[in-house]
Amino acid sequence: MSPASFVLAHAAHPDWRIAFARAHNQLQAQFAARRAEHPDAAPFTLGWCYLSDYYAANAEAIVAALRDDLPEVAWVGTDGLGVAATGIEYFDEPALVLMLAPLPRDAFRLFSGLQPLPQHPTDFVAHTALVHAEATTPDVQELLQELAARTTTGYLFGGLSSARTHTLQIADRVLDGGLSGVAFTSAVGLVSRVTQGCQPIGPQRMVTEGEGNYAIRLDGRPALECLLVDLGLDGELEEDELLEALSATLVGLGQGGEGDRLAPPGRFGSDTLVRHLVGVDPQHQVLAVGDEIAVGTRLTFCTRNPEAARADLVRIVDEIRAELAASGEQAAGALYVSCSGRGGPHFGAPHAELRALREALGDVPLAGFFAGGEVARDRLYGYTGVLTVFTTAA
Repeated sequence: MSPASFVLAHAAHPDWRIAFARAHNQLQAQFAARRAEHPDAAPFTLGWCYLSDYYAANAEAIVAALRDDLPEVAWVGTDGLGVAATGIEYFDEPALVLMLAPLPRDAFRLFSGLQPLPQHPTDFVAHTALVHAEATTPDVQELLQELAARTTTGYLFGGLSSARTHTLQIADRVLDGGLSGVAFTSAVGLVSRVTQGCQPIGPQRMVTEGEGNYAIRLDGRPALECLLVDLGLDGELEEDELLEALSATLVGLGQGGEGDRLAPPGRFGSDTLVRHLVGVDPQHQVLAVGDEIAVGTRLTFCTRNPEAARADLVRIVDEIRAELAASGEQAAGALYVSCSGRGGPHFGAPHAELRALREALGDVPLAGFFAGGEVARDRLYGYTGVLTVFTTAA
């Protein structure tokens, strides 16, 4: 174990106290092994706590127990429909994942609505930031852009809390609503990538007429006509047959960034935002999309595809490993935020997504959750995974 390596613990049980005790024992065993091997190793200062939504009602007690157990550690986290650890996912069951990092105390700063990042910092310059957010927060996309502008790189990573009943965030206390997380200075090395979970099923088209979230004409033709052509469907379908055919169809909105330009043929690049088709007007041949559409936007119809998702996941890990090799660094720990619409069922079996990630990345301590939307840069994605690897000298 490297003295810079993160440590990880996770457990599942209907009683949070039992799960917490099991995770506590895992951490204590790793602490003892680390002290024996590296007596002078730096202390752990930052911790992540991801809870499945089954534990939402117990979040206050869990955070209090963490602070009693490790009072010198600053804690961040959220809840999700599922939580993830190295090679394993806990989906639709009561579980928690804990991860700790030995970062310099002046290299990070927690933030929330109660303690926002300063717009013009003097004693702390944010380079990047991990963000957890509540989906129903008004103007959440604009808030992400404002937060990104308070970092020197403009790069955020993280996701929206997800839960059946009550979402929450953790930033040294349990919070409701808004944005929270932890910002890092340039002293904290990290590499981050977005992996897509959908595959194009037609050509990239240009929005030539649109208003609000309505796609009216694509490439100069009625939007619905283009969709039916790309799906290979008859334009004379009955309305119920049409709606059934469209239920599995999504829309990829291209941003025209470098990630899209470098995408392999037949795949989306990292700048593509996947959105739902939320309505159709057969009479006027208009489509309603779950986002605003500007004239000139690149639009591609797509569908979720497990094989494409797995291949793209391996691709981003290969890119990260190549970047680490070129810089002479190694992975100390990782965070993975995946869409709640992905997970084991989408990848074909329980734990399949996290096992594919472990096979590609190795036994790096990894924590994460299944989100209601994923954040990378200053954008809110869907059906994606955001992998962030913290680095240290090899």
